[in-house]
Amino acid sequence: MPHLTLHTPLGEITVFEEDGAILALDWGRAHGIPNPPPTPVLREAAAQLHDYFDGHRTSFDLPLAPQGSAFRQSVWAALRRIPPGQTRSYVDIAREIGCGSPRAIGQANGSNPIPIIIPCHRVIAAGGGIGGYTGEGGIATKRFLLALEARGVSREEAAKLPLFRPSSAAPVAPQGTPR
Repeated sequence: MPHLTLHTPLGEITVFEEDGAILALDWGRAHGIPNPPPTPVLREAAAQLHDYFDGHRTSFDLPLAPQGSAFRQSVWAALRRIPPGQTRSYVDIAREIGCGSPRAIGQANGSNPIPIIIPCHRVIAAGGGIGGYTGEGGIATKRFLLALEARGVSREEAAKLPLFRPSSAAPVAPQGTPR
């Protein structure tokens, strides 16, 4: 399967193509897979990803072919509709696609085969917390991607992003209470 490995601020990522469309983006370098010369689609994906990490692009215009159920496809399509520099909660996505289970949205989000390009990092917890991230580097990577995209939005919009708020998993003691 044709693929191309790129060096990024998050480490190496490998983009896979099949039949003229991006099939997957994996963290790290692909090992043991024969690799023909890069295709035009892979070269364009590399150019767009480099522009993204250089701060010149916040969205992608590439042919995509993520493999998944009809439900997962609907979730991934909803993710692509989240504007750069903005976030949505799992509940917001559930409402948008008519699903009664934010947990199912989280599972589909976590199984996104083309992270960054399909922006699963833009989905946060309902209370405004950062939520989870299954990509390499976990929450630190999610925060990096959100901060990278926040550079292209107004201060007001950037202030709404959950970049540096404490996680809801770490309770904060009330003022004057010893820990």
